[in-house]
Amino acid sequence: MLTEKGYLPRIIDNRIDDLLKAFGAVCVEGTKWCGKTWTCLNHSNSVFYVSDPSGNFQNKRLAALDPPYALEGETPHLIDEWQEVPGLWDATRFAIDRARNKGRFLLTGSSVPPEVSTIHSGTGRIKRLTMRPMTLAESGDSSASVSLVALFAGELGKYHESVSLDKIIWLTMRGGWPGALDLDEKGALEIPSHYIEETTNRDMSSVDNRKRDANKVRRLLYSLARNNMTMVANGTLIKDVLKNGSVKGFSEPTMISYLGALKKIFMIEELPGWAPKLRSRSRIRTTAKKHFVDPSLAIASLGATAKTLRDDLNTFGLMFENLVIRDLKVYAESLGAKVYHYHDATGLEADAIIELPDGRWAAIEVKLGVTQENEAAKSLNTVEKKVVEAGGKPPAFKAIVCGVCDFSYQREDEVYVIPITALGV
Repeated sequence: MLTEKGYLPRIIDNRIDDLLKAFGAVCVEGTKWCGKTWTCLNHSNSVFYVSDPSGNFQNKRLAALDPPYALEGETPHLIDEWQEVPGLWDATRFAIDRARNKGRFLLTGSSVPPEVSTIHSGTGRIKRLTMRPMTLAESGDSSASVSLVALFAGELGKYHESVSLDKIIWLTMRGGWPGALDLDEKGALEIPSHYIEETTNRDMSSVDNRKRDANKVRRLLYSLARNNMTMVANGTLIKDVLKNGSVKGFSEPTMISYLGALKKIFMIEELPGWAPKLRSRSRIRTTAKKHFVDPSLAIASLGATAKTLRDDLNTFGLMFENLVIRDLKVYAESLGAKVYHYHDATGLEADAIIELPDGRWAAIEVKLGVTQENEAAKSLNTVEKKVVEAGGKPPAFKAIVCGVCDFSYQREDEVYVIPITALGV
């Protein structure tokens, strides 16, 4: 394998191994700089870098002229940033059809090319897999002593460590970028800031070769950051972009196009509303919450500092919730589970619902500190009562995930309290 020196194992590693046994190729997609290439090198015996600038980007030109050339090499063979030459997708699919061997190729992609660029979906041959920035467990900032697997089995791991609010703010601002782990504070914060700059000035237009106004992109990112982890309406985003008359011509179709581009470069995601199958006709809202793939990007879009976040804990609470959802998605998806949020017509909410393939589910509230735990526990118990009364199964567990919390413990009402710095798979 071509594992790079200093590689930190990722949760997705086991999933890649499993999928290579079942499919001809695995395509690992995700935001730039989240570690896709290093992770795939950890599973590869040869590699073709499409974006290698050597020889005036000779590899890219060769791949466009002769796609099978890029597929040559000992398997598993990695094709890095395949979307730069979309024809490589069909070439990979064709090669798999001819040889019918499993685990032949790995592909990485930082954006989704236009659908017209590929003829075939790759169904049954190429399995897509989403990769995100590092969780706290992966970066070594969580002990992972409280396991999500164990929680579903009714077991709570022990944890005792004092973590300050300043440390939680720092982890949220730094984000899960592998390249930031060895940098000092100033250097680490340059990464999300540079990401926003690149997105604004280049990526949003290059993703599908459609020119987009940098000022509109900047204002949209600011609005998304202000409304991070909420069911923000399209009208609110449009008003924010047009505020003060600094830009014009931002209609709803334009806004939808901009949001679509942000999703294609894996910068923003949605947390769908949970719609359990219940006997009653309880009115449950299924509108998705919009959030950034990493909280550091939302903070950079706002231009916030550690001081401004500490002085505005309402805003920081949403950024911290973004961090928890990022980690929960990685942990849950490694188990084949999905993550949702709950919101019904009465305003009752649960920040996260984790649902396993076998139907078991868990309800989670996110709070900065334990001073809010009684309110959070009340919400979780009410969600459980409503679901059970409507004919659903009770949750496998209920939990409050906190930022500033020294212990993991179970309350008398059976709600777990778990520090984010203790959570893992």
